[in-house]
Order: sequence, then C-alpha cells, then structure tokens
Amino acid sequence: MNKPITPIAVLMIAALGLAGCASELTQTTAPKTVSGGGAAVTVGVADRAPPPGLNDPNSPLSQRVIYFDYDNSNIKPEFVEVLRAHARYIATTPKAKVMLEGHTDERGTREYNLALAEDRAGAVRRFMRAEGAAEPQLGILTFGEEKPTQPGQGEQIWALNRRVELVY
Repeated sequence: MNKPITPIAVLMIAALGLAGCASELTQTTAPKTVSGGGAAVTVGVADRAPPPGLNDPNSPLSQRVIYFDYDNSNIKPEFVEVLRAHARYIATTPKAKVMLEGHTDERGTREYNLALAEDRAGAVRRFMRAEGAAEPQLGILTFGEEKPTQPGQGEQIWALNRRVELVY
C-alpha cells in the first residue's frame, strides 16, 4: 500500500537532506512555502537573481538549465561546455555558491522521481567537482515532479521538465 507524498513532505525531505550534509550549501535566504487557493508554492530559492556577469547572453554562464533524457541522469554532450564554464566560474569565485535543483517529468512514482532528480543533480555536482568546483560551493535540492516548468503532458513538455537548474 503506497501513500502519496504531499508537496510539503517533499520539501521537508529536501530540507532534511540539506541539513544532514555538513558539506552542502547553506542558504542565506530560506525558502518558504506560501499556500493559498488549495496549492502550496515554494518561493525564495529560484526567485533569487544570479550574480552580475552571469546574464550576458553571449556567455555559456547565462545557460543555467541542463536537460536530461527520459529516465536517465547522464549529462548530454551538448551541456558539457556549459557545465565546464560554470565549474570554472565557481572555482575562480570563492564566494560563489550554486544550488543544483533536480527535477523530473511527471511519469513514475513520486519516490522514484525524487531519487531520479537527486541522481541528476548529483551527476551535475560530480561533473563540476571534477572540473574544479569546491564541494562547499555546490548544494543539491530535489523536487522530483513537484515543480514542473511546463504543466501538461506530451513528450515536448516532459522534456522541458527533466532538468537540473543551477540557481546562484
């Protein structure tokens, strides 16, 4: 008998994961959950503006979403240079910190999607560590299917929801 996990439980699991790892990034602004109209929305993590210099559209640093294939956490070749640029930025900017937010599409159980989202964020973190970023600068937060960028169904929509967002 499987009980569904509520969005609040997902946020609590993510918060416990962050609190349990001393090497994880600590947030200066804690996310907060706002409810109303029957839905709960988390604000404060993705709402933060990136540091100046990361918004130059000619820079690979302006790309902060890494997409994944269905049921997969392998980094696609087209995102390798983007992640290398972010790793170099992190490595050369000691005060910079980034939260790697893992997401999935809606297919699969919530538990499976949380694990897959964590695998995706972990793959990005391992890659960035290998490229020189320091562990304390890289945090992980997993949402699974709970925070889609596009609501709805269909392969094009699901592809946009299978992602890791780099949030400075």
